[in-house]
Amino acid sequence: MTSRLLGRCARLLPRSPQASAAAALLPTPAAGPAEPLWAQAWRQPVFRGLCEGRSLVKEEYPIEPKRTQLDELLERAQSPQDVLQAWAAQGGKANQAAKALVQLVRLAGREKGGAKMDQFELLNDPRLLDILDTVTAQVASVWNGTLVSLLRSLSALGVPPTAAVQRSIQTEVLWRVRRLSYKQLAFLADWGAGRKGQMEVSLVSAALKQLELRWTEIADARTVSTLMARAGHLSPALMDRLEDKALELAEGFGAEDIRRVSVSLASQGRRSVPLLRALSYYLLQKPSTDLTTPLLLDLAYAYGKLNFHHSQVFQRLAAELLPRMPDISSADVTRCAKSLAFLKWLHLPLFEAFAEHYSVNSQKYSTLQLCNLLMSLARLNFQPSKGEEFYKKVHSALEGVLPSLEVFLQIDVVWSLCVLQQAKPQHITALNQHTHVAKLSEGSLSRVENYRLKLLHIIATLQLEHPESLSSTLPTEAMLIPSTLGQDSPLSPLQTGLKGALDNLVGGKTEALRTGVNTIYGWTIDGELVVDSENKPMDLVTLTAPHLPGGGGTNPLPEGACRLAFLTWEFPNYGSRSKDLLGRFTMMRRHLKLAGFILVEVPYYEWLELKSDWQKVEYVKDKMGKAIAEEMAK
Repeated sequence: MTSRLLGRCARLLPRSPQASAAAALLPTPAAGPAEPLWAQAWRQPVFRGLCEGRSLVKEEYPIEPKRTQLDELLERAQSPQDVLQAWAAQGGKANQAAKALVQLVRLAGREKGGAKMDQFELLNDPRLLDILDTVTAQVASVWNGTLVSLLRSLSALGVPPTAAVQRSIQTEVLWRVRRLSYKQLAFLADWGAGRKGQMEVSLVSAALKQLELRWTEIADARTVSTLMARAGHLSPALMDRLEDKALELAEGFGAEDIRRVSVSLASQGRRSVPLLRALSYYLLQKPSTDLTTPLLLDLAYAYGKLNFHHSQVFQRLAAELLPRMPDISSADVTRCAKSLAFLKWLHLPLFEAFAEHYSVNSQKYSTLQLCNLLMSLARLNFQPSKGEEFYKKVHSALEGVLPSLEVFLQIDVVWSLCVLQQAKPQHITALNQHTHVAKLSEGSLSRVENYRLKLLHIIATLQLEHPESLSSTLPTEAMLIPSTLGQDSPLSPLQTGLKGALDNLVGGKTEALRTGVNTIYGWTIDGELVVDSENKPMDLVTLTAPHLPGGGGTNPLPEGACRLAFLTWEFPNYGSRSKDLLGRFTMMRRHLKLAGFILVEVPYYEWLELKSDWQKVEYVKDKMGKAIAEEMAK
């Protein structure tokens, strides 16, 4: 190391008498004339043994070993017994023994049936034991690539981690870890990911540390995708560097590399938008032959998990999946529908194909798969064109099974049926038991609140859509609990702007306006007004309010008066690239209409065009007038 450093410094020295005098002070060989060190440096190349992995083998083994008869026999071997016989007949050195073990495990993996049954007999074979002893005794002479491959082969062979050969090889690899190429380091990290042994953990840590330092050497897409998938979660710092390297090499990624990188990002929750955009761009250029069905489903899962929207990719995905629908399994249908529902992306032909697939193959769907499909359709508020046939089979499959489901799943399914307007009274009354309400107290606060709200929506469906089926056994204590989900959350700019416009509209009279109204139906109204026959706001405090837990005042609503509910529709309330509301908000609108409200809906895309306060007040007045006129026209 010292001579290498001095050699680099000497190359920078000028050819001058002063340099020659300085070089003369350095130690010289015992025989021969003294020669300045800088002169030697000009003739000799400087090697970087730690970083240039391609020249490691040549530097460590300058002379390629001659091929022997054993090498030829190992290449021609067709079974593990052929490998053992070749070793017993020829013998060899440690590197050949290591190659024999790797070849033996590869051939054993090809065999089907009796491979696992013969494992105990194989591990006790004297020929195999001789190979292991040879490797253990001469492990220092095994080449780097063979040594790293040997780790995986011994693990696949079933050699215990505490065996002498395992400890010997792992120790040797740990000593050589700085001399391994980046591909060998990647192989080592891939092998050790998920292992719990002390030495194995040390090996993986050392390999990851080297990869963090030498990540710029990585030059192929497969290594990047493998490391991100197998070792990225072990080192966030390495994952950051791998994302940069993946962005650099994205043009050379194959379809499988794109899948592997996308799924690894999704599993680790890393929403790297530049990388996802690059992967999407190059994915669209791949031919259809490269886009297999499992690959498309994995991409849909990854994009859904990361909430990354790319309409061109989704269109390509739908175009590729539609012709393959007859060959897709029920599990794949529900998985794809669930991913697209997370993305709030509704492709009508594709979802029609999902519904048709269920109608034709309903007997192949498990109860859980059917539940996931219904929840996906409800989120997007999708109604199949052949709804009668579809829902007939849905109700037939759920009959007798629904009450036996886990309580949270049961609420999810019934709530989805309510959104789709397919919930029957018997579905809802099955949730009337007080034990269901008691179980809703289990879990985190957000989960409890979410399912309490869903139960209120379900009971509201029975009250408003099936009033003839009302029962005294309804869990009224759940109905009387107001929603607290939105009370502590800050108002959005749209809600704040609407509140200000309503305050200006009523002239600051607090008794004429309610905002942030939590109803017994589980829905929150952004603003509530009661106007008389001349559309002038009235005092709300003294009027009855059946939608409030306390019932409001004592005076009935005057004749000709109207109760208005103002609803703000934010960007997340709509489907992706659509002006159609999601299923949850469609049901909210339906319930509030049935409860006697005239709805004044304020979508975000209209509100954004209003600049001044005067424009906002006039907009609200115009929306009120149109809503009342439409109601009167009915």
